[in-house]
Amino acid sequence: MPVKDEVRAAHMDGALDAHTLAASRAATELGLKRGEFELAVHLGIVRVEAQPNGGRPRVRRVEIDRLRSEDGFPAALRERVRTVGTAEGARLMGISPVRFTRLARAGCVTPVAFYLNRYRAVVWLYLAQELGRLAARSPELLVGRSPAWMRSRLDAGTDCRPRNWRSRRIERLLTLNDDPWARAAVAAEALDPVQLAEVVDDPYERAYFVRVRPEPVFGHRGSQATREAMGRLMLADEPDEILWRRVNLIMELDSARELRQAPRPGEEQRPAPASLGRQAEPDEPTEPAALAMPMPPEPGALPVPVLPEPAVLAESSEPATQGTSTGLLTRLRLRRGRGKRRPHERPAQGAAPSTGSRPPAGTAGSPGRPGMRGGRTSRAGHKGSRSASGRGSLCAMLIREATTEDWPAIWPFFHEIVAAGETFTYPSTWRRVTPLAGGSCSRRTVRSSRLPTTGPSWARRR
Repeated sequence: MPVKDEVRAAHMDGALDAHTLAASRAATELGLKRGEFELAVHLGIVRVEAQPNGGRPRVRRVEIDRLRSEDGFPAALRERVRTVGTAEGARLMGISPVRFTRLARAGCVTPVAFYLNRYRAVVWLYLAQELGRLAARSPELLVGRSPAWMRSRLDAGTDCRPRNWRSRRIERLLTLNDDPWARAAVAAEALDPVQLAEVVDDPYERAYFVRVRPEPVFGHRGSQATREAMGRLMLADEPDEILWRRVNLIMELDSARELRQAPRPGEEQRPAPASLGRQAEPDEPTEPAALAMPMPPEPGALPVPVLPEPAVLAESSEPATQGTSTGLLTRLRLRRGRGKRRPHERPAQGAAPSTGSRPPAGTAGSPGRPGMRGGRTSRAGHKGSRSASGRGSLCAMLIREATTEDWPAIWPFFHEIVAAGETFTYPSTWRRVTPLAGGSCSRRTVRSSRLPTTGPSWARRR
């Protein structure tokens, strides 16, 4: 029965592919370039269908036939998505490029796209049809003195092009997406990480935004500089716009949470039964982790150490007891121990040592060279190193505040950081001075009110 379902699903997928086209094939049949096709999809001229399995959106054959049957195809379709820059737009409106730039900065014209020139400067693009409609609707803006509101806005240094482009893009993406989480992800693009963390305090929801954020039909194209410019231009930079975007994000997020919750780590995301081509099967009952019994170790297998709980680790410095957990860190240590260290013979637990037998040279408790084991120096005495009694186990690590006695060990790396001059917290000309009795500095140091005077004595800038 499952085989028949899979065959039936495969036939359904084949029939769906026969009635839909990929974005590149659709652009070729419509006579559009990739950039023009993406703009047509963004403006809603060409309707696409999202795939349930997360693939690239496709275009139905009936949609291609509808566009091809319109009057004036393909010239009319190309004219609807034709974009122009500042110079060509000024020629279309019959004004100078300077006046066109003033109109765009004042917000009379809204950009629809942009690109970076060879100097990494943003070049805005506008729809040619919108410029023609503006010239026919407001001819007073093209000649004579500019209105008072426009002059005051330009004198204040306002540039409405990034904000208008951002608002237009967000509104179009919200219109094209019906999923509440995708709409919330679009609204979150206008906020920087700090603002986003204040509105959405759940890190799993912020990570889910990245997964469900809508992508272009051809994926992310362009250079890395273009994508970085896109990220900068998408961020709201004025207080009123930031407040407006925060309110919109809260509303979209409330709607998304009512529909479903963001997935958490450990939650198994199974694909829909329809995409697998078979019916959903009930989950097999599993035994709770708390009631699962550990498997006995195989005979002759090496003991696998288990790290103690944080509370136990902080209180005791004894090595951890043996268990059955085999984490990544444990496996790496056992592998390194097997490959680089020579095996040592250890007496079995509970077996008493033979009388008069001499312990091997270099082992703990031997009268030979202290701290030697197997011809190599033992690091069991260092903090946080392995214990000599259990290979792979960890000793307790003490974390405390630094004191005056610790500064001789801190100074070598602290001096390199300050001398590099890449930080602005301390002067790069500091030098170490031995403190005198009572914690005071020598006479060669000059105190400054901007530098700290407590703690260890360091030389100040002369």
